[in-house]
Amino acid sequence: MRKNTIDLQEKLQELLLAQRDNFLQGKVADYIPALASVKPDLMGISVATIDGQVFGAGDYQHPFSIQSISKVFGLVMAMNRIGDSIWQRVRMEPSGQPFNSIIQLEWEKGIPRNPVINAGAILVSDILTSHFSASKLAFLSFVRKLAENDNIYVDNQVYLSELKHGNLNAALAYLMKSFGNIEAEIPDVLSHYFTQCSISMSCEQLAKSLLFLANKGIDPRTKETICTARNAHKVNAILSTSGMYDQSGEFAFSVGLPAKSGVGGGVIAIVPGYGVICTWSPPLNNYGNSVVGMNLMADITEELGLSIYY
Repeated sequence: MRKNTIDLQEKLQELLLAQRDNFLQGKVADYIPALASVKPDLMGISVATIDGQVFGAGDYQHPFSIQSISKVFGLVMAMNRIGDSIWQRVRMEPSGQPFNSIIQLEWEKGIPRNPVINAGAILVSDILTSHFSASKLAFLSFVRKLAENDNIYVDNQVYLSELKHGNLNAALAYLMKSFGNIEAEIPDVLSHYFTQCSISMSCEQLAKSLLFLANKGIDPRTKETICTARNAHKVNAILSTSGMYDQSGEFAFSVGLPAKSGVGGGVIAIVPGYGVICTWSPPLNNYGNSVVGMNLMADITEELGLSIYY
């Protein structure tokens, strides 16, 4: 790998400037009205390495709604709490369908195809709601600890917007409940799910908080074991096959890293043994992935030789 052959700070700035007009190609998410007002020309990139370095360019310290990136944290918490029994209730296969598909969930009798589509993440939220006395606080505390920042917060405006316009997610939850695959009360499960999606973080905070997945489950800064090496492997495998929804195959082809996107415009990518990359640009393509984020990930992976398939 060519990781250390260039000035990374200078390269991030260069790559970001090359994307300055590409936000016009996408559209900011508007099905959650609170996200529709975000300025489309904001963009940032940050790289955190397991040897303690953090680099960034653009709006990399500007907080944004992490949305589905929160599913990574939830999955780790659920795996830590109930172990491999989680895989009796959710599969680990790519869906090949939109991230909020209800048709596939009905076909498969209320068992989500994987934990990073909406149905799967709602199922994970049920596990957390059922196994933590205050799951929303536990989730926020977990994220704050990983990011080493107690100021990370839940954006209440986004939360209320999600709650008001989350009918399809509610339908997914009630369908799983009808098949006996949701244990807690649906309003409690949805409240947890919408809360975790409404957390605001910056590229820098996200990159630092997920370093343990690049280091076999161990936080390289504190040396604390966040999850087992085996569970880190499982999470990264799921992100490789399903983290970019039904554009996951294209992302693996063009970038080649475990990754997760969110409709707030964020994308995180894990580079095992090296670190974490996080990009942010709100306008999305037709798959719900950031246009600029996809471009930046492809460019930096190529420049630094970071693909796990090299």
